[in-house]
Amino acid sequence: MNHPNVIVVFPAYHAEKTLEQTVNDIPREFVTELLLVDDCSKDQTVAIAKKLGMTVHQHERNKGYGGNQKTCYRLALERGADIVIMLHPDYQYDPKLIKYFVDYISNDYFDVMLGTRIRSRKEALAGGMPKYKYIANRVLSLFENIVTGQNLSEWHTGMRAYKREVLENIDFINNSDDFVFDSQVLFQIVKKGYRIGEIPVPVRYMPESSSINFKRSVRYGLGTVLTALKYLFSSK
Repeated sequence: MNHPNVIVVFPAYHAEKTLEQTVNDIPREFVTELLLVDDCSKDQTVAIAKKLGMTVHQHERNKGYGGNQKTCYRLALERGADIVIMLHPDYQYDPKLIKYFVDYISNDYFDVMLGTRIRSRKEALAGGMPKYKYIANRVLSLFENIVTGQNLSEWHTGMRAYKREVLENIDFINNSDDFVFDSQVLFQIVKKGYRIGEIPVPVRYMPESSSINFKRSVRYGLGTVLTALKYLFSSK
């Protein structure tokens, strides 16, 4: 894949404090376009995105995290992306690593790349990941690996890259509009037999970073378990 059309998509909601910092760290020589989908933010996210020269799409109503990603991927495919990179605009993930995501996919080593925050328990907790989220991440990822036969260190990252073919061949449009969308997409990818690679990324939790609360985390966890069980029984 020579000189791929790489579009970085940002599912954004109230990202004014971290968006510019995130964009400034992107190695632009590897990226064709920056596409931000705003989910009815009431802050200056859209104004900052336009100032930074990003392509901006605004939802007329709040569609949720999964609903936002659906728009991101649909628009990226319409704009001819060969590789679509999903990056949270909250600076929790290091954008400088994008070049490695592009390299692994464009050279046909993998179809999907994940940025894994779990290099060690000590590092994850030192980086600010709440202990209950670390434990839930490890338990859910272990369960998902057992169900699918994969050996991924983390299933719940917000930094992912997809070859165009992957997004064209999974039914992401009919997934949830909530946070469990991420889990559903990965199970669809595994079921299709696509190759998944990982790159370690530093853990970087900050007060400005977006993070779901305990109640929504529980709902996300239960939704992930349900998704895994559906995968398990549909595979038999």
